[in-house]
Amino acid sequence: MIPSRHTRRRGAPSLLALPVLAFAALAGFHAAASAAEEVNVYSYREPGLTDPIFRTFEKETGIKVNVVYARDGLIERIAAEGRNSPADILLTPESGLLIRAKEAGITQPLRSKVLEDAVAAKLHDPEGHWFALTRRARVVYASKERVQQDQITYEELADPKWKGKICIRSGQHTYNIALIASIIAHDGEEKAEAWLTGLRDNLARKPAGGDREGVRDIHAGLCDLAIGNTYYMAAMLKNPEQKPWADSVKILFPNAEDRGTHINVSGAALAANAPHRENAVKLIEFLASPEAQEIYAERNGEYPVLPSAKTSELVKSWGELKADPIPLADLAKLRKKASELVDKVRFDAGPSS
Repeated sequence: MIPSRHTRRRGAPSLLALPVLAFAALAGFHAAASAAEEVNVYSYREPGLTDPIFRTFEKETGIKVNVVYARDGLIERIAAEGRNSPADILLTPESGLLIRAKEAGITQPLRSKVLEDAVAAKLHDPEGHWFALTRRARVVYASKERVQQDQITYEELADPKWKGKICIRSGQHTYNIALIASIIAHDGEEKAEAWLTGLRDNLARKPAGGDREGVRDIHAGLCDLAIGNTYYMAAMLKNPEQKPWADSVKILFPNAEDRGTHINVSGAALAANAPHRENAVKLIEFLASPEAQEIYAERNGEYPVLPSAKTSELVKSWGELKADPIPLADLAKLRKKASELVDKVRFDAGPSS
């Protein structure tokens, strides 16, 4: 029987690339699932973040949490396992995976007054297939040395005054697809295409790397602005090599004076064939409790979804977050169009395209 937690570290192959180990783990997971007071979680979220929360839940409820961690492939794995899947809960670090999970048919509706009272309607699926657990803002990191202004809008990023001064990861990355979908929702498809073209023309280099690499390149003088999620600031400050990058930038919350800043979420979904449904509901409800929300906030630099939960002092220091009110489910409908626009303007080809 496998241990209750089997962690795959960064840099290791995906579960789908290890069929023998995957089936061995699956067999062990089925054995674990036979006990009544257990719940089985498939998690894209890092164990360093979730394990303390799971240990607290185990202590308070007596329900053992068995976890499979992976950076990719979990939705496909649950689909392949079908009715025999031991998965009770899917945890994801962003909304795109939650939407994919529902579309793949591997989730089921969950009606819970606890969750519906804790999580705002705009932060969960209307049919109850998924619920947000944390929020993060998609902000502009700006050079403290070279950028004087303290306010900005997403629309301004297409202004020629920023030509050759912006860094960003691939336009097809799920974080940027969600942002582009929000631009379509607010400004319409025609203006969104023009904006994406202008942003492309203002890039200092081809879209590449991740959000932290954009901040690295600001520190190196390659660009003045970078688009990234807020929690990467917390991660960089904890990393001795990356702390100088973080110290060289300030966070600007786009559109803070009007509609608000675009947010993305991590979240949870109840698996379609959950063998421990009752325990799974208890765990998801616990993840939306003040106790778990504050662990999330403190350890990962994220914003709680529960209004009464405390935000960490570090996150507070970045300034007040006024969140864009558009429901995530509405943005989900525009993700395909957003992806098409990225290809249409050849965004990932960079500014010379």
